[in-house]
Amino acid sequence: MQLLQSLPMNLGLGWAVALIPLLPLATFVLLGLFGRHHFRNNAGVIGTFSLFISTLTALYIANGYFFEYGSVNGVYQKIMALQITWLEFSPGFSIDMGILLDPISVMMLVVVTFVSLMVHIYSLSYMKGEERFSTYYAFLSLFTFSMLGLVISSNIFQLYFFWELVGVSSFLLIGYYFDRPSAVAAAKKAFIVTRFADLGFLIGILILSFQAGTFDFNELIARLGTASNPAFQSATAASFMGVSALTWGLVLVFIGGAGKSAMFPLHIWLPDAMEGPTPVSALIHAATMVVAGVFLVARLFPVFSVSPAALAIVTYIGIISALFAAVIACTQTDIKRVLAYSTMSQIGFMMFALGVSGNAGESGLGFTASMFHLFTHAMFKALLFLGAGSVIHFIHSNEMQDMGGLRKLLPVTHICFLLACLAISGIPPFAGFFSKEEILLAAYTSNPAVYYIALVTSGLTAFYMFRLYFNIFWSKAVPAHAPLDHHHGEGGFPIVLPLVLLAAGSVAAGFIPFGKFVSVNGKALETELHLVFSVAPVLLALAGILLATWLYKKQNERPAAISASLGGLYKAAHRRFYIDEIYVFITKKILFNLVGKPAAWFDKNVVDGMVNGTAEATATVSEKIRGLQSGKVQQYAMFFLVAVIFLAVIFIYLWK
Repeated sequence: MQLLQSLPMNLGLGWAVALIPLLPLATFVLLGLFGRHHFRNNAGVIGTFSLFISTLTALYIANGYFFEYGSVNGVYQKIMALQITWLEFSPGFSIDMGILLDPISVMMLVVVTFVSLMVHIYSLSYMKGEERFSTYYAFLSLFTFSMLGLVISSNIFQLYFFWELVGVSSFLLIGYYFDRPSAVAAAKKAFIVTRFADLGFLIGILILSFQAGTFDFNELIARLGTASNPAFQSATAASFMGVSALTWGLVLVFIGGAGKSAMFPLHIWLPDAMEGPTPVSALIHAATMVVAGVFLVARLFPVFSVSPAALAIVTYIGIISALFAAVIACTQTDIKRVLAYSTMSQIGFMMFALGVSGNAGESGLGFTASMFHLFTHAMFKALLFLGAGSVIHFIHSNEMQDMGGLRKLLPVTHICFLLACLAISGIPPFAGFFSKEEILLAAYTSNPAVYYIALVTSGLTAFYMFRLYFNIFWSKAVPAHAPLDHHHGEGGFPIVLPLVLLAAGSVAAGFIPFGKFVSVNGKALETELHLVFSVAPVLLALAGILLATWLYKKQNERPAAISASLGGLYKAAHRRFYIDEIYVFITKKILFNLVGKPAAWFDKNVVDGMVNGTAEATATVSEKIRGLQSGKVQQYAMFFLVAVIFLAVIFIYLWK
């Protein structure tokens, strides 16, 4: 895909796109500095209005890009809409801040602004009365600015800058309830785990940019994604431990993406991140931040596609994460944790879809399917989290055992949640069916083993989502402690409106001819229905739904009996296969004992010992000679006389 060098509207277009992230940044500064004292009651309105303007601008840009100036001869171009030199190290080397528009960045602009707007509106009611209400909206604005800056970055260093800002704002939002030890621990856990992953990302950036001689995405892709380019030949010729520098760089970059997207085994922070407010979970851990890793791999996919080893790692980490998380989700009882593992599983689908796209690069079905699923997943997963928030807001508990029979008390939430469950399960004609079918088809044509694992995982998805649905809205009578008399229904218009809009997206998003908008090299990838191929996934999803209906629609002893019969397997899945315990063991028993304690002993006894020993020796010598400076004139005169006599004796001796 060629870069358009001269568009008459480029300057105006660039600043129009820049307005989209700059508005949330201005809101963050305004509410962060003056919110608590001057805009405490209006902070939500200010933040929501700002995001509303950003969303309208994003839709305007998307309409212009996809239907007016973005396509040349049927191929959507990569447009450098704005380029500003930020740090110039030498005449030939600088770090720039720019805006790159292409199909996936424009799509992400729409997804991030729309979902963020829904969360802003929802929070007007959900977070009403919070003491730090303005601070909450300031943090939301900071996160939205960071994520928008990430998706329009024109070079990999700029992306890393916003990547870290996303991590910081995520830390602030997860730890919003800082008076809860669990929230503080979750925020620290997310920050530490992603820091280790981001270290790999940074090293990968340095390797790739060194080999390509540039940070710019277009130049980097052109040099490292083309076999005939000298930079590619140099990157593949240089090796470490038998692996080329190109593969090392890509794998390290993927580690950063795996950390942010909670891929196995760097997923441990995601379930704990549910300690943040539920609208935050919908924004960060469902539709935007966790797909940053998928976006990163997609952005560099022409380079990934020329490294089979790197693609294999992406594929198998993706499919392992998808199956692993689906199994765990079947056993969890906290509804937000079920959705957290569901997110991990669906991100795994997006990752392995990219992996199976192979050397076809951006022209591959897997690439388009991954981006399509990213788009549809944003709708139904945000809806699931916001629906869960309505339930939690009503019942004041996250546990399934405290729920049941809520369909009549929360009718709008019930219908919207059901639609989202059908969408994520891949039931036609809902959005998830179309994108998931394309992913399965890409896997089937490329890697049958991955396809069959994905097929089983899609069946598990239907099972655990309807297990969740029936436990919340059916199962048993209304809980005795449900606040039936004094609770204000479903939370009012600000809560119901986002649910309805996201439900509409969950139903209709699949009918968008997505392949036509992610066209490469003149080829538009049509999203076609393969009815015969779709039979197995749909039947398996229906089987999962029927099994969940049999087990959970009415309260009975079957689930407990099955859990008991599974014994250790069920317990291991419920305890998340002890991955957290393994990390704690490695950290405390191995790193702390074998590395930390020896390092502490060396620091205390050798480093501190040398410093303290020097100080003690100095003090001892000082103590011994302090008498020489007594302040007594007679003593000084005696020393002087002795010294003169001593010198005189030496002089006489030498004279002779």
